[in-house]
Amino acid sequence: MTSPRYAAQPDLPTGLARRARRLPDRETEQRMLQAALDMVNRVGLTVSLDHISFEDVIRDAGVARSSAYRRWPHKDLFVSDLVRQLARNPAPALVADEAELISRIVAGRQDWLETPERRHSLLIELLRQLPVLDFRTLYESPGWRTYLALHATVLSLASGPLRDEVQNSLAESERDRLTRVARAWGFMADLFGYRLVPAHAASFEIVAVLVSSVMRGLVMLALSMPEVAGQRARGRPFGAIAEDDWTLAALGIGGIASAFLEPDPATVWDRQRLTAVRAALATFTVPDSDSYPN
Repeated sequence: MTSPRYAAQPDLPTGLARRARRLPDRETEQRMLQAALDMVNRVGLTVSLDHISFEDVIRDAGVARSSAYRRWPHKDLFVSDLVRQLARNPAPALVADEAELISRIVAGRQDWLETPERRHSLLIELLRQLPVLDFRTLYESPGWRTYLALHATVLSLASGPLRDEVQNSLAESERDRLTRVARAWGFMADLFGYRLVPAHAASFEIVAVLVSSVMRGLVMLALSMPEVAGQRARGRPFGAIAEDDWTLAALGIGGIASAFLEPDPATVWDRQRLTAVRAALATFTVPDSDSYPN
């Protein structure tokens, strides 16, 4: 007589699958969750997770079918554990690609650091090009799509411990990411001799929230309206030195920078500072501390 658990599963394992060695329950769990994570990272996450096949996960994990069903008698139980695991993963990083682009942009414009007008133009050029990289990464990366979809997934979860756990994990990840974004903006502002406009009573943490909101909003819009991803405006915004094409992301981020940053009158651009700034931009890395070099 067929067990009710498998009555709706016509593809009972045969051959190698049937002879799979019995694994400890903990290893079965780890393999299954990792296989599902890999699957999500390949194709991205949908709010319902209906596209995740439990049978495919069992196959990819290389575990015994009986062990998988013993650990998770129902797919919903597995999905709950998978959502927990996804929520624990931090937001994908952009730092390495950004640092490479910054170094490349600065490499051909070293003389732009010599005067206030040219320094401003170099900063504007960075603000024109960096958001293009960030937008493309968020828009095209399954990892980022998964991370963004998780925030919507929380709303589909019933109130209870799972929803609270996922929300707390995402909040922790967001706080860490926003801290890194704020640190990067503070470091860049200091390098170029800029400060936050005192009258705004803002912080780099507030700037980080605004920058992230603009970028994510455009990404979410572009997912349903792909033409947004390719939309350009040609001009010389924010005091750019020459007319060029600006993406919507660059215009949004440039607008925030223009509103919140101004040249710091206390910064002295002597030869020693120029040498230090050139070196910092050539091998760009954001320090792990909130103390920016002077």
